[in-house]
Amino acid sequence: MTERKIPARVFARAAQDAETAKNALSTPQTESPSYKLAFQDDAFLLREDLRPVRFQLELLKPELLLDEAKIKSTLVFYGSARIPEPGVASPHPDPAIAANLESLSPHYDEARKLATIASRIPRDDDGWRHFVVCSGGGPSIMEAANRGANDVLADSIGLNIVLPHEQVPNSYMTPDLSFQFHYFALRKMHFLLRARAVAVFPGGFGTFDETFELLTLIQTGKIKPMPVLLFGRDFWEDVIDFKALVKHGVIGEKDLALFRYVDSAEEAWDYIRTFYEED
Repeated sequence: MTERKIPARVFARAAQDAETAKNALSTPQTESPSYKLAFQDDAFLLREDLRPVRFQLELLKPELLLDEAKIKSTLVFYGSARIPEPGVASPHPDPAIAANLESLSPHYDEARKLATIASRIPRDDDGWRHFVVCSGGGPSIMEAANRGANDVLADSIGLNIVLPHEQVPNSYMTPDLSFQFHYFALRKMHFLLRARAVAVFPGGFGTFDETFELLTLIQTGKIKPMPVLLFGRDFWEDVIDFKALVKHGVIGEKDLALFRYVDSAEEAWDYIRTFYEED
């Protein structure tokens, strides 16, 4: 028997057939939408009954690319898209509210510092990266997080969402780690799949939504405990009375230990480091 190299595969790759299909001769049959390859047919993929497939794709795409980038764990940043960088005036038309937003601007610098600290963590012995900065990909606190990683030439992740108004990814995200989501649920899942610590800065409905879901998952034992750091005790105690929730019996006293107030990047990182050293 003559020795032959056994081929790795016998079927053409999907990309090859997709390219061949593009060059098909034009006939009434080939011009019909029914003739398109299913994965090249946008109208088919966007049908209501294909929602489960779109869920799967939106879960799978970032998962595969983050694995290929050797990202094992992340430090997630939640926070407002409205807090200005220090020294930059808020565009809010109400002067009082603009002043309030500007008073929160030191948090921009703290988010940037924390991201820089985390981004200096070296790869492990197997080449995996840990505590990679992950933000929502927008402006303000999210921008500060990606910017802090960029300051030390480190990669960082951005998870954008399609919104009715135009949303542009901040310029500090690593292009190949910039993702866009249709489903909020899948975006929130990707925030937490690799998260090993979460830094929560002052924010509005979106920040509250993501933070309370995280606290609920830890409280109910659906995920393992991790450092949840609320930046700016004054802000959080002003907008949420956690002790009142204990008093009314809707959470337990021990639930107050699910998060920790911090005011600086150094304090936050010390807690993260201690948390895992003692684990």
